[in-house]
Amino acid sequence: MWAIAIPASVAFITEPVAGIIDTAVIGQLGDAGLLGGLSLGAAAFSVVFALAFFLRFGTAGLTAQAIGARDPLDGLLHMARAMVAAAVLSALLLALAYPIYLGFAAALAPPPNAAGAFADYMGVRMWSVPFVLINYVLLGWFYGRADARTGMWLQILINIVNIVLSVWFVLGLGWGVPGVAWATVIGQGVAAIAGVVIAIRHYGGIKPILANTTLAALLDVAAIKRMIGLSRDLIIRSAALMGAFAYFAAQSARMGEIELASNAILLQLFSVSAFFLDGIATASEQLCGKAVGARWRPAFERATKLTLGWGLLIAGTLSVLLFSFGWLAIDLMTTNAEVREMARVYLVMAALTPLTGMPAFVYDGVMIGATFNVTMRNGMIVSLIVYLATAMILQPILGLWGLWIALHVLLLVRAGIYAVAIERRKDEIFT
Repeated sequence: MWAIAIPASVAFITEPVAGIIDTAVIGQLGDAGLLGGLSLGAAAFSVVFALAFFLRFGTAGLTAQAIGARDPLDGLLHMARAMVAAAVLSALLLALAYPIYLGFAAALAPPPNAAGAFADYMGVRMWSVPFVLINYVLLGWFYGRADARTGMWLQILINIVNIVLSVWFVLGLGWGVPGVAWATVIGQGVAAIAGVVIAIRHYGGIKPILANTTLAALLDVAAIKRMIGLSRDLIIRSAALMGAFAYFAAQSARMGEIELASNAILLQLFSVSAFFLDGIATASEQLCGKAVGARWRPAFERATKLTLGWGLLIAGTLSVLLFSFGWLAIDLMTTNAEVREMARVYLVMAALTPLTGMPAFVYDGVMIGATFNVTMRNGMIVSLIVYLATAMILQPILGLWGLWIALHVLLLVRAGIYAVAIERRKDEIFT
């Protein structure tokens, strides 16, 4: 478990670090408009790529099951089909680049001084789409095979290249926001090439891969239907989750700019802890998926207990750290006295998110490994409905406290639904 979880956690935690560095580099230019354009552009692509996350999740679950079933090809066909899907989706997104830009410009409404930087970032960053989607497939395949160390090094490679080139392009060459975007494109491209080379070497060259990925094998109707169903349900699940956080941000904004700013900082703390806990979730993906593929119930139950048990210890430690030292992170992220004061008041709510969120993250991994895609989708939709109802009732009464309580309810209800569903389906899976 730790052989998967530690490298995965290290890999995931590099992503927010790279984002912080990009923001800091543009921040050195002293232009608020540039910083705002970069922030909105990054937010737009986080939406696009979140909806493409099914490429990683689906590939990881299917590959783990193939490994458990002792597939001699180590899930090659699952990876190949996902690569075809990534190519088609990349071509579609690139063809629709301008309408996508117009849609986000209308939805995010960048202020006049940020509109130029937003357009520049969107125009350059779109070229990273094929590389990002290829990397999603590769990461899913590596994690599905429990090769978390290779996945870690690829993620680190992406972010090191990104950080170094961002500093050079922006502060050295004076490229501004397009420099940050090009650094990201190149970082993703370098990692995609490296990952493809590693995959080719794993199979002994291109010829063995072509020999085992015949058109008939790729077009297996049952396998394609399963992949499409899994992808559809994971997209809906991701959209529902994003909708929950979009509502949280929108309600914060309606309460005032101080409330919005303080919640944005606290959500950053939650985000960092969530990325860390995703390592445990990745371990549950592979171990539970492998157990399902092998039809071995004791391994499935042991993996679930291990990841939940260690997840509880890690989440408790993160909560204590956030509660004890969160004020320091708040002061580092803002100099505004009002924002600092409000963020410290609600810090306790952010500090509890690792504990309330951990079971949801771990059960997400179990669901992905077992490919319980319909249950994931339906559980997320029900959780979203309960969350919105709770927020609408409590926020008018308790203000921000009510909104934060609703967020904790979202996490706990989601975990509860998944836990009950898994228990009910064990007999069906392992008959």
